[in-house]
Amino acid sequence: MPESGKNMGVTHGRFAPSPTGLLHLGNLRTALIAWLAARADGGAFTVRMEDLDRVTSSRDHATRQLDDLRAIGLDWDGEVVFQSDRFNRYHAAIDELAGKGLTYPCFCTRKEIRDAARAPHGAEVPYPGTCRNLSDAQRIARAADGRQPVIRLRSNGEHIGFDDAVLGKVTGTVDDVVLCRNDGVPAYNLAVVVDDSAQGINLVVRGDDLAPSTPRQIHLGRLLGLPVPSYAHVPLTVGADGERLAKRHGAVTLADLAQAGVSAADVRSMLAHSIGLADAAESVTTRQLVDRFSWGHLPREPWTVHPRVGSRQS
Repeated sequence: MPESGKNMGVTHGRFAPSPTGLLHLGNLRTALIAWLAARADGGAFTVRMEDLDRVTSSRDHATRQLDDLRAIGLDWDGEVVFQSDRFNRYHAAIDELAGKGLTYPCFCTRKEIRDAARAPHGAEVPYPGTCRNLSDAQRIARAADGRQPVIRLRSNGEHIGFDDAVLGKVTGTVDDVVLCRNDGVPAYNLAVVVDDSAQGINLVVRGDDLAPSTPRQIHLGRLLGLPVPSYAHVPLTVGADGERLAKRHGAVTLADLAQAGVSAADVRSMLAHSIGLADAAESVTTRQLVDRFSWGHLPREPWTVHPRVGSRQS
């Protein structure tokens, strides 16, 4: 039974940030779209903190992120879930996959993976399967060298397609994705599948940079016998240089913008205009935006935040 107890016929969306710092305009824009998609359908909305890495994540950052969501008028149903409290669920799913013969230990370093695939520097490459068929003796030898293995999914290069509310038809190949890091921390691709199912999430709205991970997650869900949600991957927010929004682009958080005289209500209106739901200078409430929401209004290109928006030039 999903934790939410919600009827799967009604939209149940979510926003799942990593609490490693303040939310920026791009994060807030995605959160607003996800919230509107759920509320416009009369559905539920959940916030989940993806704090798997407890070194870079903190509860203080999570608290400030939640404050920022409230400031622009967003609410949520139920308690906020923290992934760091749910490791037992993720390890149970890994054990289930292992029991089906679908996992194996991998002792490769990132450099070895890049070199094996002859990838250009910095490029993300699929794992070439170096450790997939090691003998027991070979695994013992690698462990004796002091290498701690990650746990990988044993895939067969499956091609998975899905219909995205924004991108249309998307197809990708599933590689031997990491399920658990060598320090025992479950990997994002596994945790998000377990949590979306457990919480009854049936609509995932997130940045389009995560679309390539979706075939892996769909495949994992099917292997675990879990329902597959619908997806909407929205265009990213970028700076004037065309790069993903970051601190170098100026005042990009609510705190920075407040110092520049831009209120949270002003930010909400700015975000609403960026997704085609308000005129440039129009003051709007979240209730008004719920009534106006339609996927057809959403621009299909990235939203560029120009330096004039409370910028600090370096």
